Formats: sequence, C-alpha cells, structure tokens
Amino acid sequence: MTHPPPQSISFPRGQRLRVILLSTGQRPHFLDEVERLRPVISQFADIVVEDFGGQEDLARVEADLAIVLGGDGSILRAAHQMGQRQLPVIAVNLGKLGFLADVSSDELPKILGELSTGRLQVVEHLMFDCQVIRNGIAEFQQMCLNEVAVRTGPPFLLMDIHLYVDSELVTTYSGDGLMISTPVGSTAYSLSAGGPILRKDLEAVVITPLSPHTLTMRAVVDSAERVYEMEVVQPHPETSAVVDGRVLCQLKQGDRIRVTRAPVRFKLVAPPGHSYYRTLREKLNWGGQFSRRNELNSQ
Repeated sequence: MTHPPPQSISFPRGQRLRVILLSTGQRPHFLDEVERLRPVISQFADIVVEDFGGQEDLARVEADLAIVLGGDGSILRAAHQMGQRQLPVIAVNLGKLGFLADVSSDELPKILGELSTGRLQVVEHLMFDCQVIRNGIAEFQQMCLNEVAVRTGPPFLLMDIHLYVDSELVTTYSGDGLMISTPVGSTAYSLSAGGPILRKDLEAVVITPLSPHTLTMRAVVDSAERVYEMEVVQPHPETSAVVDGRVLCQLKQGDRIRVTRAPVRFKLVAPPGHSYYRTLREKLNWGGQFSRRNELNSQ
C-alpha cells in the first residue's frame, strides 16, 4: 500500500520565505559551502535560524521550510530536531552518498526560484515513533526516520530477542541484534545487513536480523499499520536501543522497544528530473550494460 501521491509546493510570488539553515559544524568544508551559499539563499528568503551544532529545538521556530547542507546524517539530525513539526526540506548533498540529500549546490538557486511556480513537489516519508517501555512506562522516546535497532554490546555474545507484532509473539531471533526500518531506511543500515530495498512511498517496514545464528532467519516485510515490539531475553551490560545510528538507552531485563507509525511524516522537496530509480542507479552504482550502452552511445 502506498500513501497519497506527492503534493505540489508553492509560495506566493514576491513573498519573503522564512527558512532554517542547517549543516554540520564538524565538517569544515560543509561550513565553507554554507558561507558560499548563504548570499544565494538570502536572495530568495530570510534565514530566521542557523544551526550547525544540532542544538536548536526547531519545533519552536516559525519558518516555511528548512535547507540542509550536508549528507544523509545531517538530514536525520534535522528530522529529529523538527520533531512533531516537520517542515518541507531542501536537502543539498555535500557528502559522499546522499540518498536523501539529492540536490547539488548548483541546483539550489533554480529550486529556490521555482518555489513560487507550483512546479515543485514534496514527497512525504514514513517515520517511526520509538518508545522503550520499562515497568509499564515509556521511559525513553524518540522519533525515527531510518531504523530502530537492538544491538548487542560487550562481551559481544549471541543474544536472544523476542519479536512481537500486535502483541503476538512471532519468533525469537538469536544473533547480534534486530532492526526495524522504514522504506527510507531500507537503503541504509538494513541494506548493509542484507535487507531488501523498499520503494520510499510504501507503507511498510523491514524487519532485519543482524548476523542471525540460524541461516533460515531472513528479512521480513510487513505493514506499517502494526505495532512492533522487541524484547531482549537477557541483555548484556551494554546492550542498547539504537535509533538512526544513535544510542537511545542501555536496555534492562524486561524492557520492550515499541515501534509504531509516527503521527507526522518527513517532507522532502523533490528536485526536478530526479526519479526514484535514477537515484538508486546512481547512488548504488548500478552499472552493467546500461552504463556501458550509454557510454558507447555518447561517443
């Protein structure tokens, strides 16, 4: 099942937009590009907040959209900062791969100039709400764009993880951990762990075991409408719940990690001419005869 098609985005011509400018201060060349592009952005919009350290509570900021300069890690951080108030995001790729950050620096002025034309579209992506239930109380909570994972820790022994779907025990995984990912996250950690690629507009999740001890344990795709819970039978001292690559908490005996659909979606402005399969082809280096044929045709 897919969610409604992309929506056109348009702001009245002549209106000064209010934008949030985000990047990662730990990457000096990112900040160099921020300095270069700031005057360009200011031609089209008023920058109401700049944050390069991930400290601002963006849910409190009155703005029309966010511009993120960096890589997919910068996008994940921006999604977390916006919380329950997800603004449309223009994601400029300054990193290496950039599945989400798919706009080049050179394309940014054109995209900003088209915000009043109605030709741009916003694609909405499924997000998770992750809760760690301890003694019947949601002790920890975090929104998620890519994946929620249970990871073993020192002494790095096999651990058993119960998986429940809508309160029904599905199975017990033995291995290094277990991951539940969104369609966006299916091309991230889940893909590295052997999971399938899901089209980003699917209302589905991928359940991927990490280094399972049993070869018949494979990734499973299920509906995003369900409630998923993971419980570690005997956690190690450093066994953790990890959300989008960041440790949410260390797990204790009896904890359940509950994953449900979030009430909001991540909103990404789609650059003109960039299709889903083009992104996969270029980012995953799908070459073969397709690339060779195009190379021969161009000679």
